[in-house]
Amino acid sequence: MRAFLGLGSNLGDRRAELRRAVHALAGVVAVSPVYETEPLGGPEGQPPYLNVVVELDTECSPRQLLELCRSLEARAGRERAVHHGPRTLDVDVLLVGDLRVQEPDLVVPHPRMWERRFVLAPLGDLAPELVPPRVLDAAGGSVQRLGTLEDN
Repeated sequence: MRAFLGLGSNLGDRRAELRRAVHALAGVVAVSPVYETEPLGGPEGQPPYLNVVVELDTECSPRQLLELCRSLEARAGRERAVHHGPRTLDVDVLLVGDLRVQEPDLVVPHPRMWERRFVLAPLGDLAPELVPPRVLDAAGGSVQRLGTLEDN
């Protein structure tokens, strides 16, 4: 099944955190370019994020993907002290095929992805058929494309 995860980091060696997480994933089909973005919400003064979207070919359920995301975040030392606060790694389940999930701790498609340019720009690089230009234009935030995850 085709699935997409959104990854972001704004603490420590941001690119290395993203790279480690992507290398830990099985079934990676493609990784978007890296985008740098200003934080949306949360406390002021946070450093900017680096964001990528990863396309997977997986047999995992949305719940299994969520557990994988949490595991990757834990390995990166993520602390959830402040809502929308800075983090070493944030991994979200964006889409899992055409499945729909509505549970207290898991909503697929991700409920706010259509509002966030830092998700839609890299998703559109991998799957332009999923992100029409009008949807990207309506999304909030600004992004700056920085190259690939493997660039230094």
